[in-house]
Amino acid sequence: MTSQVVADEIYGAVHPAVAEALGLDDAEVTPEATLMDQLGAESIDLLDILFRIERATGIKIEAGDLAEYVQGGIPDEEFGDEHDVITAKGLAQLKKVMPQLDDGALAGKLPATQVMSHFTVANLAAMVAGRAGTGR
Repeated sequence: MTSQVVADEIYGAVHPAVAEALGLDDAEVTPEATLMDQLGAESIDLLDILFRIERATGIKIEAGDLAEYVQGGIPDEEFGDEHDVITAKGLAQLKKVMPQLDDGALAGKLPATQVMSHFTVANLAAMVAGRAGTGR
């Protein structure tokens, strides 16, 4: 299977998991939609979404895995500064996992508490696809 086929299959599992967990119509769940801000997911909803993805794909992702994926192994003190604003190093990592971010506009301004508000359905699907490829 090509990586595109795997990505399409993963998105085919992630999309309904998000829609069902949040009680949304399929049309409301687009790849670009942010899980928390636009689709209204809360922490408990993310757990439900991850459980549904695991049931559909067999790929287990825990809530802590999301933070680890987003932060990319960068220690907290290097990811955010003393004011909990994402550092340049942290923003470079975020750009890898959330390529839609406008890092120029967010440089020196993105509070750590706002990071997940930028996480999209496509970002989640990419994370799951990455896990599928690594067998983790």
